Order: sequence, then structure tokens, then C-alpha cells
Amino acid sequence: MSELLKVSLASYYRHWQASAPRQEETSVRDAVQRVALANRRYGYRRVTAQLRQDGVVVNHKRVLRLMAEDNLLCLRRRPFVPVTTRPDHAWPVVPNRVRQVQPTAPDQIWVADITYIRLDEGFVFLAVVLDAFSRKVVGWAMADHLRASLAVLALARALARRRPAHGLIHHSDRGTQYACAEYRTMLERHGLQASMSGVGNPYDNAKAESFMATLKREQIDGRPYRDLAQARTDIGAFIDTVYNRKRLHSALGYRSPEQFEAWHREGAGDAALNAGLRAARAQPVLEADEGQGTLQIVSP
Repeated sequence: MSELLKVSLASYYRHWQASAPRQEETSVRDAVQRVALANRRYGYRRVTAQLRQDGVVVNHKRVLRLMAEDNLLCLRRRPFVPVTTRPDHAWPVVPNRVRQVQPTAPDQIWVADITYIRLDEGFVFLAVVLDAFSRKVVGWAMADHLRASLAVLALARALARRRPAHGLIHHSDRGTQYACAEYRTMLERHGLQASMSGVGNPYDNAKAESFMATLKREQIDGRPYRDLAQARTDIGAFIDTVYNRKRLHSALGYRSPEQFEAWHREGAGDAALNAGLRAARAQPVLEADEGQGTLQIVSP
């Protein structure tokens, strides 16, 4: 090409260094802008990953530089989050009864929590009660207020559905809704033992927190709810139809909560049958001796 065009190689490379890098920079900058504007919540690392999936070979440091120069960095502004728990109250607080305790069957430990749901205008609140053994939502309620009646309704539905034996441990945070007289009275009436998390320790109620995170990540995020009725219908269908019946949990051996409880019941039934057979075999057997007219004890 140099011979045909009568251009020296030095001239060609001088021209390439002056033009090609600028063209390549413009191309990469355009790709960065398109990805960043289409995904406003992406930081430079996610933008880099998306560019690589799109076939653009680029280093994350370069993406950071281009985004900073074009004012495209993801701005992290803490959104307004309504407070659902107020531990600074005068109601009595009970100790944590579930620390380092693992349930071995359903309806031994229930965990309860409250979260907010964002609407187009305003917020509503969801109270749930989960079985700590199977992670199944056994009761839930939604309202546009945070009065104790919201948590009481979720608990009442759980009690009506499961009818647990006395002695079940009910674990929650130290919020007013769970410490107030109305809630404590219901627990005592049905023979449930109250338990509460420590101050500022969300890990004590990790299973309930995990459910809330799953709900928001897999169902709520990105869905514009018009009003309470729409949110209640949509989220209720997710809880009852998808989460409890279909969603697989790695902690449950990749079973849904209902599948896990059914699997446990079958295993418990088989264990009880085997135990009964072992007990029957261990009993001495009485046999009649026809010749002597007496009974003999035959060892198993």
C-alpha cells in the first residue's frame, strides 16, 4: 500500500497515531455512554462487564475514566426509607430464646417481621410470619399503617392455618407491634413463647430478613404498584403460589417450603414406622406348646 500510494511507512504510522486512536476512543466512549444511560444504576464495573458481553474489549479502569469525564458515574443517594421498627418504647422486652437453636420440625419456631412496599404515591406495610424450619410463610397481612393490628392480623392468620401446639417459640425484633400488650396477649392465649432479637443485631432474625430481601428482589423491584389493593393482590399471589409452592431454596435441598415439609412428613412417617417395627421385634413372643398345654416365651 505504501508503494502504491507513494507514502513512506513513517508517514503512515504518523497518520495512524494521529487519527486511529481518536476514532477508537470515540467508539468506546459512545459504547460506554449507551450502556451507562440505559442502566442508570450500573457502576463502572457492571458497565465494563456489559461492554465485554457486547464484544467491546476494554479495561475497567478506562471505563471509570470515561464515565468520570462524561459525568456518568453512578450517584448513590440514600433513598427515603420509612421506619418500621421503633425499639424505644416502654413495653417489656423478652430475651432471645432462639440463639443457637435449630428447629427439627415445622411449628417449633416462627419468625416475624415487617417491611415497607413503595407505591406510586406513598407506602404500605407488609407483616409476615414464617416457619423457621421450612421457611414457609404461614401468615401475612398488608395495610397502609403500622399499628399493632397489622402484626396481630398476620399472627391470627398463621394460628388459624397451622394450629400449633403449646410451646412454640415466636421470634421477632423489639418493635412496638410485637412488644405491645395486644400482641403479647395473643401469644399467651395460644401458648406461644415470645423471643426477641438483641439490640442492633439483624442476624438474630436472619430468616425473616432473607425472605424480605427475596420478595423485593424477585417480585417487588421495578413493579409500579398503583394502590394497596394492587400490591396486596400481586404480592399475595407471589407468596402463596410462587414462594411457598414453587421457589426452590438451596438451604432446603433445592425444594420449595411446601415440598420440604411434605418430604419431612414422609421421612418422619417412615422413621415412626421403622421405630414401631423395631419395638415390636424387641417384644418377647408367646407361643403355645400343644403337647404340654403350656406357653413358652421365645426370644426375638
